[in-house]
Amino acid sequence: MNMMTLSQSEQPASGGFRVDVSRGQRIGRVSSEWFARPDDERFLNLPDLYEAVRGRAERAQARTVESRAIRVEANRDNLERLALTVPGRDEPVVPTHWSFGQLCTLVGAPTSYLRQLPAALSAINLQHGLLSHRAELVKTLETNSGRVELRAVTGPDYGRIWDHELVAAVMKIAGNGTGDTRWKVPGVMDWATMTHNPFVDVTKDTTTLYASDRDVFLFLVDDTNPIEAGRLPDGAPDLYFRGFYCWNSEVGSKTLGIASFYLRAVCMNRNLWGVENFEQINIRHSKFAAQRFAHEAAPALTTFANSSPAPFVAGIKAARERIVARTEEDRETFLRKGGFSRSETAKIIETVLGEENRKPESIFDFVQGITALARNKAHQDARLELEGKAKRLMERAI
Repeated sequence: MNMMTLSQSEQPASGGFRVDVSRGQRIGRVSSEWFARPDDERFLNLPDLYEAVRGRAERAQARTVESRAIRVEANRDNLERLALTVPGRDEPVVPTHWSFGQLCTLVGAPTSYLRQLPAALSAINLQHGLLSHRAELVKTLETNSGRVELRAVTGPDYGRIWDHELVAAVMKIAGNGTGDTRWKVPGVMDWATMTHNPFVDVTKDTTTLYASDRDVFLFLVDDTNPIEAGRLPDGAPDLYFRGFYCWNSEVGSKTLGIASFYLRAVCMNRNLWGVENFEQINIRHSKFAAQRFAHEAAPALTTFANSSPAPFVAGIKAARERIVARTEEDRETFLRKGGFSRSETAKIIETVLGEENRKPESIFDFVQGITALARNKAHQDARLELEGKAKRLMERAI
């Protein structure tokens, strides 16, 4: 197997490579997406995903209308469904489950309660809310796919970033997302051998390219070019590869976001193991969101994709070489000054001793002990607090 060392350039792996997933963070965001997505939301390559989300955008029309001019009535053909008459459109518009909830929220109506009412009663209540809506204007997103649907209804200053715009930005660096560039759907770690195999067929079970009627989510890695950043206790290389995931919702169900990081492995259920140097940016769909995407998010994605791993490797090396504690008193003082409790201090030291067969001395040692402790925290806020402290320690070493 070929790999990168501190003095070598990156070379592609000819097969799987051994990893140590006891280090770094475990991140379950991609796994949550993987578990939740039905087959019709899974795509095998980026061009197919792009065509799907681009097609629905081409069939869509966004307009700003007066809220009091919207008429709500029960659908005569379906007593369980409502229909809306929107200014500028002759045919009725049918709200989706998502847009109905948005409409209720905008006018201050209790969504769950209105869903339980007969359509006629729900229409009366929603109409009252629209007539008394103080903001006066709303922005609609209507799509004609055989029938006209209301996909989204937001405030008039909602700054829409289309899902296909994000996918197109990813395609500029990742091609088809399955191997025609270095960026691809990830391989799988074999728990029996602790080896990450980057060469796995993309199927509905392994893909990490998703789109629903509300959002898109993409996760890609450069896992055929392992990066060596130091050595493990047994002398084997400590290997990483680069990865990023991004998401968006053109109908307002979530922000646009991009997360980039270095990681050691991806398992079959798409948990990320051994994550280091995690960075994330978010863009709310406010008035100037599209400009921020064009000038901030898309360039950041390209920069990460084309950047050298040298700064990351140098940071790991610096953290390994910076000794901050040689005695028991030094260790306790260092951690206590860092804001850790007595029990946390003891657990961090014990963790490093168990994994490294020695007590922590360098900043890197302490960071690995802290992230290991964080992985065992049941509550996310406690886990994020510990991971934040570990990140700040790493930044002190650089």
